Amino acid sequence: MSGEVVFAGFGGQGILLAGRVLAQAAVTEEKNVTFFPSYGGEIRGGTANCTVIVSDKRIDSPVTSRPEAAVVFNNPSLDKYEAAIAPEGLLLVNSSMVNRNTERTDLRVIYLPANDMAHELGDERVVNMIMLGGYAQTCGAVSLDSLKQALLKFFGEKRASIIEMNERALDAGASASS
Repeated sequence: MSGEVVFAGFGGQGILLAGRVLAQAAVTEEKNVTFFPSYGGEIRGGTANCTVIVSDKRIDSPVTSRPEAAVVFNNPSLDKYEAAIAPEGLLLVNSSMVNRNTERTDLRVIYLPANDMAHELGDERVVNMIMLGGYAQTCGAVSLDSLKQALLKFFGEKRASIIEMNERALDAGASASS
């Protein structure tokens, strides 16, 4: 089993956190994992993306030119990564922020209105966890339980309300993508 995914969007959308949570969940499941972040100098509002590779086998490089999946949070990210995804790959699109459909017919495409869903959950900061839940449900690289354990590592027990909201977001994304 392996999974190569690029998370991409604007800085401030939680792109890198989503990748880090996925990577930590893979570690929890004792899988091999790489996390390769990239972001513009502006940070918030600039570009941000990260590549995460999860595998049962040794990973030779943290970089991939043809990821199996892309999770895109905005139009510029769709423009940049749509063509890069391997044929028969997965494209998960935040349809609240992306105003066009993909032009590729050889991909599995899932449109999640993640900003709208986050608003309904009561916290617009959980868009990233909605998208991550959708990705995990669709590709199966890690379990939702492992993602929830990873949240505890990042937020700590003292921030239980944040953990609970993010868990609800993971579940919402998973439900909406299945």
